[in-house]
Amino acid sequence: MKKLSVALVFIFTFLTLPQATATGSIIRVIAPAHQSYTGEFRNDDLVQQLTPSGRLGKLVFRPIQTNQTWVIDPALVDEVIAMTTTYTLANGAEPSGIDIAFDWLVQLKKATADNQVIALAYGNPDVRLAQQLAPSELRSYYSYGKERLQFALGRDVRSEPDGGWSVGSSGLSNVLRKSYSDNRKALTKLSQVVDSRDLVMMRARLGQLLSPSLNKDSRNYFSYNASKAVKDVVDKLRINSGNYQITTSSVKLPVTVINEFNVDVTINVSMVPVSTRVRVGSFEDVLIPAGSKRQLEMVVDVVAPGQTVVAATITDSEGDEVVPPALLTLNSTVIDPKVTWFTTGAAILLLLAAVAQSVRRVRRRGK
Repeated sequence: MKKLSVALVFIFTFLTLPQATATGSIIRVIAPAHQSYTGEFRNDDLVQQLTPSGRLGKLVFRPIQTNQTWVIDPALVDEVIAMTTTYTLANGAEPSGIDIAFDWLVQLKKATADNQVIALAYGNPDVRLAQQLAPSELRSYYSYGKERLQFALGRDVRSEPDGGWSVGSSGLSNVLRKSYSDNRKALTKLSQVVDSRDLVMMRARLGQLLSPSLNKDSRNYFSYNASKAVKDVVDKLRINSGNYQITTSSVKLPVTVINEFNVDVTINVSMVPVSTRVRVGSFEDVLIPAGSKRQLEMVVDVVAPGQTVVAATITDSEGDEVVPPALLTLNSTVIDPKVTWFTTGAAILLLLAAVAQSVRRVRRRGK
């Protein structure tokens, strides 16, 4: 009975391991993030890991074998690709890894050529945490990771979300989890109207924040850096806030919409006054060419004088907010003619009523 129990445990353990353990060794090519969300590298530490004597270099600079399964984080490979051209360091030092990065990539292609390759979700996020925070985003991390790794290696690779290839748990705090969720939602909204590869990559790179490979210091550093980068990206599509002085009852005011992305965008602009002092018009299907600004004419009808604020919001075709609204402050010193006629008419009626009352009093006295 004891032998049977041991055998069952062995069989169960064997079946729950990734499939490749039954046929050969597993080579894991993963590392914590080194490149910031604003483009520069935090330091040049990755260079040492890529050398033949470094942790990642030892994986590829050795006699080529077959019957292996390579489990690779595509975000790491993208970082190495970024190092093969001119790259910058956050501390301003001179980078030293261009040739080393190039050699490592060449050797990675050779080492994996006759082996199975598994693409992890982009950034190697903690799968359980990603499923908890954003299950739909996790699916995109897998699909984008496969696409990027296939591009880098020039061959087909596998993506197995249910294969159990991802290991480890992230120590991301609740505060940083909220920051991740806020940034993810901001980019998701923006992507409803902006079809940009740079935006897709930034959205995918947020997966690195959930990686078990990051220590506490790196989690803080990259989370705050991501928030800054996301804000900068969101600000690329915006409406300029402004103050307007109105001296006529009906006027067209210039409203500037700016698109700093390298693609055209088509948007709606919702104009909502916070009071009933004015009536304003909104806009639909507004095309803003890439890297340009467009001036719209907002029709304003004054109902009552005074100051009011109009919330100008860029929305998608469904009316959902894309970026935070701009505030337009209107100061009116005129009265709508309709209001003038109304108040004048009321004054005349009051005057006539007073005259009639005086006439009645005079008649009563005469009697």
